[in-house]
Amino acid sequence: MPNANEDNPTALSQVQRRAVSELLRVSPVADDLARRFQEAGFSLALVGGSVRDALLGRLGNDLDFTTDARPEDVLKIIRPWADSVWDVGIAFGTVGSQKEGRVGDDVQRFQIEVTTYRSESYDRTSRKPEVSYGDSIEEDLVRRDFTVNAMAVALPEKVFIDPHGGLEDLAACVLRTPGTPEESFSDDPLRMMRAARFAAQLDFEVAPDVVAAMKAMAQRIEIVSAERVRDELNKLLLSAHPRKGLGLLVDTGLADYVLPELPALRLESDEHHRHKDVYEHSLTVLDQAIGLEDEGPDLVLRLAALLHDIGKPRTRRFEKDGRVSFHHHEVVGAKMTKKRMTALKYSNEMVKDVARLVELHLRFHGYGTGEWTDSAVRRYVRDAGPLLSRLHKLTRSDCTTRNKRKAAALSRAYGGLEERIAQLQEQEELDAIRPDLNGNQIQEILGVGPGPVIGKAYAFLLDLRLENGPMEHDAAVAALKEWWAAQG
Repeated sequence: MPNANEDNPTALSQVQRRAVSELLRVSPVADDLARRFQEAGFSLALVGGSVRDALLGRLGNDLDFTTDARPEDVLKIIRPWADSVWDVGIAFGTVGSQKEGRVGDDVQRFQIEVTTYRSESYDRTSRKPEVSYGDSIEEDLVRRDFTVNAMAVALPEKVFIDPHGGLEDLAACVLRTPGTPEESFSDDPLRMMRAARFAAQLDFEVAPDVVAAMKAMAQRIEIVSAERVRDELNKLLLSAHPRKGLGLLVDTGLADYVLPELPALRLESDEHHRHKDVYEHSLTVLDQAIGLEDEGPDLVLRLAALLHDIGKPRTRRFEKDGRVSFHHHEVVGAKMTKKRMTALKYSNEMVKDVARLVELHLRFHGYGTGEWTDSAVRRYVRDAGPLLSRLHKLTRSDCTTRNKRKAAALSRAYGGLEERIAQLQEQEELDAIRPDLNGNQIQEILGVGPGPVIGKAYAFLLDLRLENGPMEHDAAVAALKEWWAAQG
């Protein structure tokens, strides 16, 4: 793969060999598309993250291209070729498509985006970028966020284009901007969060001048829409090294605007270890929760691990005996979680699940280390509902004590709880605990129609079921009648 940049010799032959191998894999599809653009009088190049990932030896089937063709011309070229086409991003110069192609003996499906050379920027008050189209790939690359994303491969010739030294930065594992970071972040303030996200995804360091600009311009993130901020935060949290990215958000002051509850934890201490840093504890809990994931990255679990103690600053009390307490911080934290996640435009279901985990994360400790009764186990399972597996992981992750004896005792205690749950699962249907009489039966037995009293009777029978386990029908009827008589 020849290098079109004379100032950037191809010394990193191993990296380029990986890139050639990756590009050869997708060539049947990429070259076919490039020839169609060529025949129509336009240029096409693989660009950005696709080139970066090819150089890293991990190019997937999501391919990004750039072209001098305007969007309407891109549509004319792609529609007869692709299996499906969508133009939801056409206002920003992007046309998406899907194409099946043969790779060796396999047929694979490729997600393809073709974007017209462009430059985009924000004004001081707008939440949406203003897009204008360019006429050269060099003009397009200079507006990219980071040098490692500002490389391209012209097709079908496969000429490597790297005007900003992205190859060297990739080898050095460093994030720099093609122009000055101040210009880059002024164009799109979200790039500050992208710096943290890429640091977390790639395990790269951020160049000192970029960090300095992030600190100086952090407040500019306020003009970016909540949805875009949320999406970047999600990508960061789901990365391989989220602690690294979160630390950068906190250290640069960006977190003060997008997730202020996190830096607030740096000033607090834990009720068991008065000098323990709750901010560091929360990041450790996140790390440990990630270690317990068994089906890939779990955003609900990771958010709950990160936010589980955010109620501590508001509940801190200095007791007479010198201890520091945070009574009911799980309840306050659940409310704060709902408020923050709602502001970031998370779905109602995700807000509900994460807040519930935050609310329940101390439930295990409320029972002490003694033997759990059947009633306590049923209530624990009932309250957790479908979040039980995540609650197990969160509770285990929350044990970050350096006292090995205490850690082992907590682990044994929770292991005992899980065994008790498993035992009761075999005896009873814990996942679907219901009263022994349904609503229709309650109405028939009490001789009343639908109304609030049926709900109260149902709640009474459910509490009885949780306390005593399954009841015979006659016993349940007798208990219901006794309760009804006591209602007067």
